[in-house]
Amino acid sequence: MKKLTVISGKGGTGKTTLVGAFASLSAGQTVLVDGDVDAANLSLITGAEQVEKHEFYASKKAVIDQELCSECGLCFELCRFDAITENIRVDMIKCEGCAFCAYACPEQAIDMQQKLSGHWYVSDTDYGPLVHARLGIAEENSGKLVTAVRNRGETLANNADKKYLLIDGPPGIGCPVIASLAGVDSALIVAEPSVSGIHDLERVVAVCRHFGVPAMVCINRFDLGESQSRQIEKYCAEENIPLVGKIPFDRNFVKAMVEGKPAPETLKGSSLRGITSLWENFAEGKKRVV
Repeated sequence: MKKLTVISGKGGTGKTTLVGAFASLSAGQTVLVDGDVDAANLSLITGAEQVEKHEFYASKKAVIDQELCSECGLCFELCRFDAITENIRVDMIKCEGCAFCAYACPEQAIDMQQKLSGHWYVSDTDYGPLVHARLGIAEENSGKLVTAVRNRGETLANNADKKYLLIDGPPGIGCPVIASLAGVDSALIVAEPSVSGIHDLERVVAVCRHFGVPAMVCINRFDLGESQSRQIEKYCAEENIPLVGKIPFDRNFVKAMVEGKPAPETLKGSSLRGITSLWENFAEGKKRVV
């Protein structure tokens, strides 16, 4: 089984659209993982039907035992997040779970209790199982949730003898991205031909290199900014990074998204050939430069 992650230096470059397309082109040989747990939407274009639901606990919040509390006000004075009110109650939205109040309380009246941080799911799609999640409002530790969904996806792929584990990674370079890259065979970086496109690309390439993950690059909507696309091509050549695809702008991508379908079901001609070639290059680890 090959483990493949699609990432980018920012949101909105087309990662989820490409992952949905790859799922359609993989002929049922893929288990899908939506690693963008803060804004998971791969289920919207794969016709996902939920079959499992699991709770996810990661954060802790302060809870005050009012019977033990002497209302000395020390916790109110010490909390830098203003999560303790003047009447010595905890504002759960503001509480960051640092536990400083619990350590400082002279009455030992404050306990740190686990809080439900979100849910993760297993769903059936026409293209293979999908493992995805929904992080709660204002919740953190999304890197742990990414690890949870990808571990479940890997188990499903092994049990079903699938050929690919395909991860739709989160944007950026933070903890969730690192969790989506851990132990994968290769990463596809989706770049956009914008003023910030090269800078975003450089940041995520640095992350891949730091963790020893082989990276490839594709330029999405390359024809909307041809001068920036040429700069990205030049950067890839100078850094010896395989450029394995250039996808033109095509309104059929938008049409597929609106209809809740993977892109290949509405694409024609050069766009379909281009995305098919991109999947073959990425899945088979080809180094061909386009």
